Order: sequence, then structure tokens, then C-alpha cells
Amino acid sequence: MKIVIAIDSFKGSLSSLEAGGAVKKAAQKIFPQCDISVFPLADGGEGTARAIAFSRGGERVCLSVTGPLTHKVEAEYYILQDNTAVIEMSSAAGLTLVPEDKRDPLKTTTYGVGELIKDAINKGCRSFIIGIGGSATNDGGTGMLKALGFEFLDKYGKEIPLGAIGLSQLEKISSLKVMPELKQCSFKIACDVKNPLCGKNGCSAVFSPQKGARSEDILKMDSWLLNYSRLAKEINLFADADFPGAGAAGGLGFAFLAFTNAGLRSGVSLVLESLNIEEQIKTADLVITGEGKIDGQTVMGKAPIGVARMAKKYQKKVIAFAGALGKGAELCLSSGIDSYYCITPKTMTTREAMKKENALKNMENTAKRVFEEL
Repeated sequence: MKIVIAIDSFKGSLSSLEAGGAVKKAAQKIFPQCDISVFPLADGGEGTARAIAFSRGGERVCLSVTGPLTHKVEAEYYILQDNTAVIEMSSAAGLTLVPEDKRDPLKTTTYGVGELIKDAINKGCRSFIIGIGGSATNDGGTGMLKALGFEFLDKYGKEIPLGAIGLSQLEKISSLKVMPELKQCSFKIACDVKNPLCGKNGCSAVFSPQKGARSEDILKMDSWLLNYSRLAKEINLFADADFPGAGAAGGLGFAFLAFTNAGLRSGVSLVLESLNIEEQIKTADLVITGEGKIDGQTVMGKAPIGVARMAKKYQKKVIAFAGALGKGAELCLSSGIDSYYCITPKTMTTREAMKKENALKNMENTAKRVFEEL
């Protein structure tokens, strides 16, 4: 028997490989002679860089950069053996880096993301994979671009402040001081949202509230981003604020599309392609996947569905495990997952369940019971 395991991280609890390792431990008890492969999994957010570096071999680079609130934070990225840099924007500008009482997209910046890219360019990288999930920002990617040499100027020709609030003063964009090496660079952007930059489905209206935006600031930021997109056309005539995904990560998707040689890709597709997991799934008898919470959003391009759909190309049985189940979880049954299981006992609180030692035990025990019934 051959089992392939690829489970997304249980955020705040288990890493992808820890979750997969617990399932492997259970499988070994029930199927001692089984051939088991565990792969890391991510969908463009947390864990993407590590997952890709795990499969392709890479050097971890640690760097002190400007965090979302402009304080220094310790970030990391990976340089693969083919000199491709793999970066998660959340490492430098993620929502988890901002305390709940200080979340405010008027102030948060993507500047540190640009510093990571600049460091990789200076180390000789010209090919990039960027995961842009989990942002704390709504600055249209201007912070990132500023770190790479773009200038965002007010009516007096002075640099605007960092954060979305700076866009309220934006009158001109200059590319005269941009790193010349940027023209040689290409970017694959892991992005699973289709939102435009502006409007009722734009980043300000849809995503900024969860980043701490006040209702009175949402329309303001939307109008500032619209002005920004118009000025961007002076740099790139084809800058398109309506392009699907332009609104990802508070407009960081637009920044990449308008100012760099970039293309947007499904995050989970990028990861699965890098893992070369399909070759293993072809010959597997059982495929195991999952994530922290399985609900209606899971079918919207999340990592477990990417694995399940790949497995169904070869008519493989797919089982999913989750820390919690939410509304719409049953939709997964028509998207490639044959059965799903919640690992958390009903008597256990969420806080208790998220403790690593409890999560590992719950995962192993649940998987063991499921395997016993196969």
C-alpha cells in the first residue's frame, strides 16, 4: 500500500510537516509495511517558501527589514539551487506581525517586502516566486516599490509617507532611481484572489476591514488607490486596476503587474508544481490532505482542494483532516475529497485544541481510527 500525505498547516498550531508527520505515525501503526510519503503544503500564504525550498533545495536567508508598522522585524526567504528567490510577503508585512490593537492599514507598509527583493537581487537572483497571502497592508504595494527605487511624490515633489495614508498626497510617480537590475527580473506571484484594485470588490472594501480599517476610511482608501492606478499608467500604459488579482494583498498584486515583469499564478498550483507531487500521486493507493478549518472557503482554490483535484485525475481516494469544520464543508465532497474528519474532540476548547501537543495527539488518534476502518 502506498499513501501520499500533503496537509496544509494548522495556523497557530501545527506546521504542514508536523501535521503530516502525525498522520504518518498513525498509518505506520495500522499499515506497518506501507510506503508513506509526506509533503509540505501551502497555497501562497504561510509556509509557501518553506514548502518550495523543501522540495527543490534552498538556502535560508535571514534579514532584518522594515516591518508593517515600520519597526524592524526579522524576516526570511529562500534562494533555490537554480538561484530563484522564494519570498512570502507575510514574513515582512504580514497581519500576524501587527498586534490586534494596532491594526490599521492607513499606517501599515509593504516596504520590508521590497527590502527582501532588493537583497535577493543584490545576491544575484533574477527569478522570483512571491507568495502574497496574509498581508496587513492596503498601500497598493507602494512601500515595496519605494524600497526598489520608485519615488512617490506629493505636489511639492517630496516623498509621501508610508502606508495607505501616504496615497492621499500622491501626485506623481517617478522611476528614474529604480534599481536597473529590476528590468532583468521576472516574478511568479502566488495569488488565489480575483479581486480588482478598486470598487465594491476591491481590496479596500473587501479585505481592509479585517486588517483594522475603520468604515469611514474604506471609501477614502479606495479613491486614493484609484488615483494611484491612474498615475501608474504614466509609467506603464497597460497598468490595469481591474485585472483579476490586482487587489490581492492590499494592492500588492497591482504593484507587481504594473511595475515589474510579473504574472499571477494559483498559489497551490505553484506549490504542487514545485513539489512534483503528481508523480507520487499517480501510483498512490490513498491521498491524505487537510487544513486547520475545512469550510465553504476550502473549495475556493485552497490547498487541500488542489491536492484532491490532482488526485482525482488518477481516480485516487482522498481523505481530509481538519482542526475544525465550518459552514459549507460538505461542498468539498463534490470537489475531489471523498471524506473529511474533524480531529478535535467535542469536549475540548479551541484554545486547548490548538496547543501543539494536543493537536498532534488528536491528529494521530483520529487518523488511526480512520485507517482502522479502511
